[in-house]
Amino acid sequence: MLDALPLIILAVLCVALAMSAIRIVPQARAYNIERFGRYTRTLGPGLNFLIPGVDRVNTRFDLREHVFTSRPQPVITEDNLVVNIDTVLYYQITEPKAAAYEVANYIQAIDQLTVTTLRNVIGSMDLERTLTSREEINTRLRGVLDDTTGKWGIRVNRVEIKAIDPPPTIKEAMEKQMRADRDKRAAILHAEGERQARILKAEGARQQAILEAQGDQQAAILRADGEAQAVERVFQAVHANNADAKLLAYKYLETLPQLANGEGNTFWVIPGEFTEAVKNVSHAFAGEAVRSRPSTEKDEDAGANGPARIAGPEPSQPSASERAAVDAAEAARQAVEDARDDVRRAGVAGVRGPEAAPRPREEG
Repeated sequence: MLDALPLIILAVLCVALAMSAIRIVPQARAYNIERFGRYTRTLGPGLNFLIPGVDRVNTRFDLREHVFTSRPQPVITEDNLVVNIDTVLYYQITEPKAAAYEVANYIQAIDQLTVTTLRNVIGSMDLERTLTSREEINTRLRGVLDDTTGKWGIRVNRVEIKAIDPPPTIKEAMEKQMRADRDKRAAILHAEGERQARILKAEGARQQAILEAQGDQQAAILRADGEAQAVERVFQAVHANNADAKLLAYKYLETLPQLANGEGNTFWVIPGEFTEAVKNVSHAFAGEAVRSRPSTEKDEDAGANGPARIAGPEPSQPSASERAAVDAAEAARQAVEDARDDVRRAGVAGVRGPEAAPRPREEG
């Protein structure tokens, strides 16, 4: 048993040496190997062999993309305003040897390089341009960082500005400006709406007026056509029935009282045709009486020297029709006299004024 102990110890040492000589590197990892303190090679993913006691792993790197968020950094703009800017950096290690031996702490180096570059970029912009030019700032930051970190074995894939915080007073002023702009746009939109509403109302009123005028025109045309047809039918009826002067004079006398029915008529003037119409009526009735009564007077058409018209025997007593004709002629004559008196009184009243009362007519 004591003779087998050294063999067991030797076997354990051999296994330990074998295990130390084997290195399994995971996927997307890289190990830097040093031999007696000097860089020899970089182990890739998979099974790798080392010389025990001679080779050792110096640094281990993750080759996947990393995200680095910096603390808010105060930056002064071109118009002397201090703003706090947060940045997000996406980078990836492409050369493990350079990342291990070209820079002592690549994270701190990238952070400080981002801050200085950001201050240079923002220092050439005012606040308004800074707030509206994030894409430009990202592009310029990425260009500077990519050129500098390339020799460190690091590739900067993207730089994003996470937040830009102006001072509280500037925020308040910006909010007031934004509110004023929105109120201005709201007022403009309201004015445009009122303008459109008024235009539409005017168009509607115009269309309504046009339609009403067209309706009135059509109604007037139809009324005129109706009156024209009525007058034409009356005219045709009068000529078809061969109305004589007595009927026309009677209808003329019936129409005259309507002249005084208008509003505001203080007095009305009897036209000259009125007396002629009354004469025609009186002559018509008188003619009936003369034709019914024989006479020995000379005919008017025969002249002054013509022979006398032979009349029949004169009746001893007038008939009822003759008396009616005589009464009608007398009434017509009296109406003419009354109308003339009314015309004279109306003329005198018009001259004296409305306060002068008309004199009562003397009844004969």
